[in-house]
Amino acid sequence: MEFDVVVVGCGPVGAVTANLLGLHGVRTLVVERSTGPHGQPRAFSCDDEALRIYQRAGLGVARDMHRPSTVEYVGANGRPFATIALDEIDFGLGAAPLHFFDQPRLEAALRAGLDRFPHVALRTGVELVELDDGEVVLRDVRTGERSAVRARYVLGCDGARSATRAAAGIGLSGSSYAEPWLAVSGTVEPGAVRVPTTRFVCDWRRPAFVSPGAPGTYRLEFMLRPGETAEGMTAPGTVARLVAPYVDPARFEVTRATVYAFHRLVATRWRSGRVFLLGDAAHQMPPFLGQGLCSGLRDAANLTWKLHLVLAGHAEESLLDSYEVERRPHVEEMAATSVRLGRVFLVRRRFAAAARDAVLRAVQTVPRVRRFVRHFEFKPLPALRRGVLAGGRRRGAVGTMFPQPRVAVPGSPDPRPLDSVLGAEFTVIGPGVDRGTATGWQGPPARFVRVLRDPAEATSQVASVVDVDGVLTAWFARHGARVAVLRPDRFVYSLGPVVEPGGPLRTVASPG
Repeated sequence: MEFDVVVVGCGPVGAVTANLLGLHGVRTLVVERSTGPHGQPRAFSCDDEALRIYQRAGLGVARDMHRPSTVEYVGANGRPFATIALDEIDFGLGAAPLHFFDQPRLEAALRAGLDRFPHVALRTGVELVELDDGEVVLRDVRTGERSAVRARYVLGCDGARSATRAAAGIGLSGSSYAEPWLAVSGTVEPGAVRVPTTRFVCDWRRPAFVSPGAPGTYRLEFMLRPGETAEGMTAPGTVARLVAPYVDPARFEVTRATVYAFHRLVATRWRSGRVFLLGDAAHQMPPFLGQGLCSGLRDAANLTWKLHLVLAGHAEESLLDSYEVERRPHVEEMAATSVRLGRVFLVRRRFAAAARDAVLRAVQTVPRVRRFVRHFEFKPLPALRRGVLAGGRRRGAVGTMFPQPRVAVPGSPDPRPLDSVLGAEFTVIGPGVDRGTATGWQGPPARFVRVLRDPAEATSQVASVVDVDGVLTAWFARHGARVAVLRPDRFVYSLGPVVEPGGPLRTVASPG
């Protein structure tokens, strides 16, 4: 059996990776050690960028998610000392900045998406045991029988204890945190919720996080105190006592209660020859920004289109070196921000906690500081400092993520998100796109889209979208451009209509 890519692990990151490869026509085998779908609600949250990646993969999963309106940080007395007003935030990516989901439901939808592609196969009950030159050696966990497949590339999406990472001889660096946490998930009856908002409970005696989840579910996490054990904390009576301030325990059915510790670990390298690491196999971070899964989805969005270009002969293999170059800085920045947020959240001394609450309330009387907190401006934005960018230098919008407003397609009455009309390849877009732009293009396969304000200006020479809210028109005016080239992951490659001479996609550009 021969494949272009073997994806090891079919959790959310592996499943999205395989869906994206499927869209690009890449022959893909997904292997998953579990014999059935994952039944545990481990991951819980995703952001607007993750929703955009799901959308790009053709996966309509947002309808099964809960969208909170605010996130509160409350002290031991229950009074908020900081609030993130999610309903006031629009980062321009086409979705709200925070969603909560039920992992079993999500994974079912992601696996169902694979059925669209005859060139993508999923084998469950199979684990990776060895990487041998061009062969991937697999073992059936039920029978012990071994088999081998050949693949150009192997993508390790198999979590924190990655067998792929071990087989490739890649180590981890970083630190683990000694404070264990109890995570409780469950289904809740209507009317049984006592705290309907998303809260970080910054109680110095026992920090906690509580929130409604996907419809009909609730999630709670509690920090363990010294001397408390996993066995004692997961006992039904203990769980009922802890959840009682937030949900009625008599009408709350626990589906998962487990003790875990969090880590800040990064693989020493994310590529070893033809092997790549994604998600928790490559990096693990504290949960306080909810960016663990989101970071893995960004990995998938970054790497899959590059693999497609290389496999199709449109780019040299050195393009794949840009994966870690582009993704590692953002992962490390997210992890550092999560640690800093944890220091605020996890103050364990009474007077220090009181001082924290007072200081944060006081500094937010300054409008600029209040906006910084209230509008979630401390979250690192998606931006590339170096990598596959025109000329290797950031200029204005280059290296940032292109906005996704609503657009109309001439002849269709209903506005839709921009990405729904862009496709899976490069996009050359702007008010200056015309037939000459398309005929002069020297880059990889691309879609050409002209931005209009008046649908009467549409012609049959090139595809068009109508900028119904003026967002795209304002973006191009702000950056002094008539044309932008977008990578398949929607980062801006260049402000101009052509790929520069010399084929910049063949090498990793130097820092700007």
